[in-house]
Amino acid sequence: MQTTELDPSLSSALQKAGKDGLLLVIGNKNYSSWSMRPWVAMTAFGIPFKEHRILLRQATTADEIAHYSASGRVPILLVGETPVWDSLAICEYLADQFPDLGLWPQEVMARATARAICAEMHSGFAELRQAMPMDIRAHKPGFGRTAGAQADIARIVEIWETCLSEFGHHQFLFGAFSIADAYFAPVVMRFRSYGVLLAPALQAYADRVQAHPAVARWMHEAIAETELLPD
Repeated sequence: MQTTELDPSLSSALQKAGKDGLLLVIGNKNYSSWSMRPWVAMTAFGIPFKEHRILLRQATTADEIAHYSASGRVPILLVGETPVWDSLAICEYLADQFPDLGLWPQEVMARATARAICAEMHSGFAELRQAMPMDIRAHKPGFGRTAGAQADIARIVEIWETCLSEFGHHQFLFGAFSIADAYFAPVVMRFRSYGVLLAPALQAYADRVQAHPAVARWMHEAIAETELLPD
């Protein structure tokens, strides 16, 4: 396990979180896109937490996850002894608990749009997930370009173009880094691994996400892993 450093300037709510303990249960950093999302959000916003990594697709994986939640999947956030499972639910919980940190955009329509694109990512893009699974250590240009994956890529490009133009001022999707950027960070990893070519403005956005300290740290730790999934 490892613990983020507690910044003395954090709010009393953050200090309480550090005292009471938030434990984020995740999978392999190289492969677990769902685990990446709340981990990056918590790290980016300085929310103190401990992490526990469970290796995926092992004989003991199901039993290890069941120790923390009956959902059978990672990530899981333990708040004391109470589990919050599902990456989007975890992010919403964090936004509720730490409203002053601005995990979601402040402006009403920007916030609604950010939630909508995260929900779309959460429930959609099945072809992209299947054809181009997250593998940060991989370098496979052109791999997985099924018709369905190409359609998913086109939709992601449309989302990025719209959000950067209307809300992001050509920085992150909604100006400042938010849950939305954490949610699309695994897509940036996929585009990097499989050599998806983007227009210059969108590649610049992907580069900014990749260079964000929280994302860069996840990538560094993913690359340092040695485990390989059975397939």
